[in-house]
Amino acid sequence: MFVDTHAHLDVADFDHDRGEMLARAAAAGVLRHVVPAIDATGWPQLRKVCAEHDGLFAAYGLHPMFLRGHDDSHLDELRGWIERERPVAVGECGLDFYVEGIDPAQQAHFFDAQLRIARDFDLPVVVHSRRAVDAVIAAIRRVGGLRGVAHSFSGSMQQAEMLYRNGFLLGLGGPITYPRANRLRTLAATAPLEWLVLETDAPDQPDCKHRGERNEPARITYVAETLAALRGETTERIAAVTTGNAERLFGLPAIGGSEEPATAR
Repeated sequence: MFVDTHAHLDVADFDHDRGEMLARAAAAGVLRHVVPAIDATGWPQLRKVCAEHDGLFAAYGLHPMFLRGHDDSHLDELRGWIERERPVAVGECGLDFYVEGIDPAQQAHFFDAQLRIARDFDLPVVVHSRRAVDAVIAAIRRVGGLRGVAHSFSGSMQQAEMLYRNGFLLGLGGPITYPRANRLRTLAATAPLEWLVLETDAPDQPDCKHRGERNEPARITYVAETLAALRGETTERIAAVTTGNAERLFGLPAIGGSEEPATAR
C-alpha cells in the first residue's frame, strides 16, 4: 500500500478522467492521497473533489509561485477554512527562488504567516523549497513548533538532516528516477528511511519513463521500485515504511499493518 503525499488531483488536467485515474491508482495500491492547494480561488474545488472521492485528503494553503493572486485577506480566510474543513495539513506553501519576478520578501511574508497558522492549529506543513532550502529551514526554525514535509526535496544531506531535526520529512518522487540526478539519487540511497515519504506531484514531475506526459499517482510504484533499487531493499519494505511515515505525519487512517519507521540507514 502506498500514500501519495503530494498530488494536485483537483486541477483541470484530471477533470475528464479523474475517476479512471484514481481507479488506476487503487489498482497499483495507491489508496490515499494528500491533495495540496495552490491558491484561495481553488479551495472550493479542492474541497469538492476530496468530498467526492474516497482516500483524498485536503491541505489548504497559498503556493509561492502564485504570489500575484494572493492577498492578506486570504490568510484570514485560511484560518476559517481550517477551522471548518479540518484538513490534514497547511500547504502548499513555501519559497521559490528559481522563478524570476516573484518577490522574495512577499513570498516570505505569506510563508511565515502560514507557518504560524500551522503551528496554531497543530497541523503539518507541505513546503515548497525550490532553490530556497536554507531560507525555508531558517523560517521553520524561527517560527518553531512545526512538523511537515519538504516536497520534492533536492537539497544536500546536511540540509536534509536539519529539516528532519526540525520535524520535517523529505518528499521524493519522479526526479529520483532520472539517472543523471546523481546528488538526489545518492541522498535517496543513503538517508535514513525514517526521513522519507513518497509523492508524485501529479500532474507534474513525471518519472523518466513518462517524460513529457501528464503524471498520475499510479506511477508512484516506479518511484518506490527505483528507491528500493538504490537502497538495496525490497519495494515492499519501501512501501511499508514510507506509508507508516506518512500516516503518522498527516494523521491518516491506517490500512493494513504499516511498519514502524526504520532506524537503519
